[in-house]
Amino acid sequence: MNIVGRRNWYFLLSLLIILPGIISMATVGFRLGIDFAGGNQLSLTFKQPIQATAVQKEVDTFNVEGTVQQAGSNQVLITTKPLSNDQEASIRKDLESKFGGITDISTQFVGPLIARELVVGAAGLILIASILIVIYLSIRFSPAFAFCAILALLHDVFVLTGVYSILGKIFNLPLGEINTLFVTAALTVIGFSVHDTIVIFDRIRENLRQASRLTFEQNVNLSIIQSLARSLNTSLTVVFVLVALFLISPTSIKGFTLALLIGIVSGTYSSIFNASPLLVVWRRLNPR
Repeated sequence: MNIVGRRNWYFLLSLLIILPGIISMATVGFRLGIDFAGGNQLSLTFKQPIQATAVQKEVDTFNVEGTVQQAGSNQVLITTKPLSNDQEASIRKDLESKFGGITDISTQFVGPLIARELVVGAAGLILIASILIVIYLSIRFSPAFAFCAILALLHDVFVLTGVYSILGKIFNLPLGEINTLFVTAALTVIGFSVHDTIVIFDRIRENLRQASRLTFEQNVNLSIIQSLARSLNTSLTVVFVLVALFLISPTSIKGFTLALLIGIVSGTYSSIFNASPLLVVWRRLNPR
């Protein structure tokens, strides 16, 4: 199995996967959740079963840029731009008259200032994590290994953010909202991806230390093959759990679960087919 020899095909596949997402991010951006955009969120529980589509039609008449998610057979989550107390009361009164009594109401408000602070904080966390990863890999391996790992990591970030841009803005799915849970998932994916890459890098380093007649490219390919079963088995175990969790989880955390699922699959791919083959490209460009 010559994975390294076919590296250009894997690089091309990665480009084809991330390109639509990059275009989407550049043209339409993201569907920001209330955490980052600011606004109101109402959780309403009705006495009888209710459909989110019917509630959405009523909310649209108020022109508050509202989106409605089904949270249960008789429960919906309504997210809107910032509302006054009178506007919020009017919406509740209208929905109660249209669909029957409301048994439970909870509201959440996030102001623009708090939303901006959350955006800056989330970006800062990801930046700090990336810097620490570069430092750690440079010390444990070499700058070349760190550079290739970061490129593979960027691949995973672009895949994840690109998919969510498409889901949230192009398909207008609440599942594609960018919120604090998404940031948590992104940080988890970064950690998983780097861990998977380090496992293969460790194998490469061990094989290079041995008195082998193999070339650098052959050593890298051998290391990938030796680590392949472990990487795939570990990832598949996590994927099976996440698929089950996605199917049974409530609407409020489906986006989080999906982000983890996409990130784990992408991270496994990039660790095997991007990070290590990039080392070969680096060595060819910087022969010793």
